[in-house]
Amino acid sequence: MLDIAEELHRWVEQGREFAVATVVATNGSAPRQPGAALAVDSDGTAIGSVSGGCVEGAVYELCQQALQTGEPVLERFGYSDEDAFTVGLTCGGIIDILVQPVRTSAPASADDGGFAGERADSTAATLAAGLAAAASGEAAAIARVIQGPAGLLGRALLVRADGSHTGSLGGHPALDRTAVEETRALLDAGRTTSLEIGTGFAPGEEAESDDDTQRSGSRCGQPVVLLVESSVPAPRMIVFGAIDFAAALVRVGKFLNYHVTVCDARPVFATRTRFPDADEIVVDWPHRYLDSQQLDSRTVLCVLTHDAKFDVPLLERALKLPIAYVGAMGSRRTHLDRLQRLRDIGLTELELNRLRSPIGLDLGARTPEETALSIAAEIVANRRGGTGIPLTGAHTPIHHDTGRPVGRIGSVA
Repeated sequence: MLDIAEELHRWVEQGREFAVATVVATNGSAPRQPGAALAVDSDGTAIGSVSGGCVEGAVYELCQQALQTGEPVLERFGYSDEDAFTVGLTCGGIIDILVQPVRTSAPASADDGGFAGERADSTAATLAAGLAAAASGEAAAIARVIQGPAGLLGRALLVRADGSHTGSLGGHPALDRTAVEETRALLDAGRTTSLEIGTGFAPGEEAESDDDTQRSGSRCGQPVVLLVESSVPAPRMIVFGAIDFAAALVRVGKFLNYHVTVCDARPVFATRTRFPDADEIVVDWPHRYLDSQQLDSRTVLCVLTHDAKFDVPLLERALKLPIAYVGAMGSRRTHLDRLQRLRDIGLTELELNRLRSPIGLDLGARTPEETALSIAAEIVANRRGGTGIPLTGAHTPIHHDTGRPVGRIGSVA
């Protein structure tokens, strides 16, 4: 859902009621991953996608139904080879989709004393706050119940980076406490995934102390499965060397949703005219600029200067940082000379093995644009666990899962 947070936040500000369908689980070759969303407002306007087209029509209808009923629903879509026109995934995968109305108010019911309306209001307010946080670039995560006791489906918690939270999952307070801790851990890692919180007790067993209550996890009598969606600031790409290849790489980096900085010690080259698409342009020695930055594990560094006086002090620092990718441009001869210089100043073979050089995959690239594509392809392969080999004739998975499996928290199993 947070992948379309900016558009949904505008809908909230405009007072538009809508239903949002979110992929919460996948199995096999699914076109979209958990967190992907399609939203439909009360006028029938749709944004986003959950399947790349396979089941969009059926999900659109479910959204319209949810707007009418005011109730969330969990639906599974899979592949049917018996009827080519049956609604399903032609890729052979299975996806579970949570369809949830987000309404500014919910009518009270005489049957429940208005409790359902209050619950819907609370959940809608939590989701609206989460959309606002994501749209503003704040680090925040939304945890929603996708499986568990009746009445909890769709209940939501918003957790911020400092551990503060709003909303409730509606079960025992221990469920909220455990969910906040686990959601914050996933937010720190910038991950979107499902999470199971177990009961922590054998059937019929009860807590005897507050410590037991905390250990119990959900205390709902059955496990609760959450979808945790994390929204974190865009990962950084820092391009060192204000050359023509860098201009092309900046454009590709922005296309891949990186926050792109260009750094060069030469003010005549590091200009806004040459790099109109860059988020930041810095005139400084590369190693000195790197020393001034706080980087996370998603950061990628592309060293395009291929000049030893810039490269060596920069790479000496970069290869010791816990970041995602360090690549350096240059011929194979330049690369061998660079490695020797780095060894001479004390870098270990383990550190040197982190260097991607010559930078990029072998695409036969010649132009700046082709070279930028080659570099971007290597970054994506490194990020997603790809091999870089053609899919034609290969027997490897098309989509690589580089995340850890679903966790189970607070369970004796």
